[in-house]
Amino acid sequence: MKNKYFVSIAMLVLMASCNNSKKEELKVSDDQPIENVVKSLVDQNVEVFTTAQDTDKRLSLDLETTFKKAKQPLETEVAVFVNPEKQFQEFLGIGGAITDAAAEVFSALSEDKQEELLKAYYSDEGINYNIIRTSIHSSDFGLGSHTYIEEGDKELKTFSIEKDKVKRIPMIKRAQALIQDDLVFYASPWSPPAFMKTNNNMLQGGKLLPEYNQAWANYYVKFIEAYEAEDIPVWGVTIQNEPMAVQRWESCIYTAEEERDFLKNYLGPTFEKNGLGDKNIVVWDHNRDLISHRANTIFEDPEAMKYAWGIGFHWYETWTGGEPKYDNLKNIKESFPTKNLLFTEGCQEQFDPTQYQRWSNAERYGNSMINDFNSGTVGWTDWNILLNEKGGPNHVQNFCFAPIHADKNTNELIYTPSYYYIGHFSKFIKKGAFRVSTTTSRSTLESTSFKNSDGTIVTVVMNKTDHKIDYKLIVGDSEISVEIEPHAIQTLIY
Repeated sequence: MKNKYFVSIAMLVLMASCNNSKKEELKVSDDQPIENVVKSLVDQNVEVFTTAQDTDKRLSLDLETTFKKAKQPLETEVAVFVNPEKQFQEFLGIGGAITDAAAEVFSALSEDKQEELLKAYYSDEGINYNIIRTSIHSSDFGLGSHTYIEEGDKELKTFSIEKDKVKRIPMIKRAQALIQDDLVFYASPWSPPAFMKTNNNMLQGGKLLPEYNQAWANYYVKFIEAYEAEDIPVWGVTIQNEPMAVQRWESCIYTAEEERDFLKNYLGPTFEKNGLGDKNIVVWDHNRDLISHRANTIFEDPEAMKYAWGIGFHWYETWTGGEPKYDNLKNIKESFPTKNLLFTEGCQEQFDPTQYQRWSNAERYGNSMINDFNSGTVGWTDWNILLNEKGGPNHVQNFCFAPIHADKNTNELIYTPSYYYIGHFSKFIKKGAFRVSTTTSRSTLESTSFKNSDGTIVTVVMNKTDHKIDYKLIVGDSEISVEIEPHAIQTLIY
């Protein structure tokens, strides 16, 4: 016992000696303190872009200033803290869906308005979208239901995308020409052909009949090959849009187990067999509320998991008055860190033509994008990029808002606040950026940050309150003071 006691004392002395030795290695001269891990930004320039309610500021360069030496913030001060040394997910991009409805409205615009719309979304002059989603044959947003085959053709001998070549594909290709190398193009089915389903109807839910599992998997392959024959590179697909919603429009139900088994026994192997193993497959593609069950069921299965790039989600769990379930996203990222989160659809429901400028619509986008990204999401896809003055066309009258509407009677493009709020992210954050640690000292502000590959940092700050807020942006040993107006969003570039 006595020997053990002296051994312990000796070990403590040795540890203390080692610690002192390490401290000695870190010593520098008195007039040169240890350099912060975060590079000092003192005297570096900052640009602040602002969009604010009841002003004419729309993605406007509102302030140019420089960082100064930071002081310890007081408890009474509001602050946003950014630590660029703590980096998280890689950014894939932001975009929206080119649906049959969007293409229909676009085709009715004059040539100059078409160019204006494309540049507004897909160029440096606009908000730099790089993601495009489309449907595999029809969705509700179009003039009617259709497929790419004749009814009953389980061999897919009549497969043809000729209908898409009329309006949809020409619009996609014009957008693609502006995006160029950063394009992320993916597609989602709303329903298999009627004869493949239990209810013999593309609408009103129903399920895929087991005897058509392989034929339906082959259908995705045919779609990818046909679109790539049009020189549109397909990044990937989602398995089913909203697989737990029986809708009055195109829809199809998969339980978690059914989606898992279709992925691992049919879709995944069929992609590999046809040389499409590099295409990304996204599961779920529905709301945040039930997302954990879908992730647990599919990602816990090794055979299914190997085919899944990640999981997609929408924001419509708030439709019944609930709060967005961001914690579910964080849980999935913690539970399955190798799998990606992708926001695949969101729009403001219940279109009202008197409410184009409703600011709360934009703030819903800002809140979702900030919190989705802070929860680990790599990309964010809005729904229709363009709708008409009625919120359509939609063949079942499910009219909704879009960031930009077109009035066919006046050939006018109507920009909503949502367009500008999305732009505070998409215009400045580049594909390949990494999210960096960002927190706020008050719940009155929401914020997220990304570091682009060129070293520039993009911090987005949103104020949903009725009052202006003075805050400090503190990055390492550097800070600036900023004022954000009521119901405003800012992007700070430094």
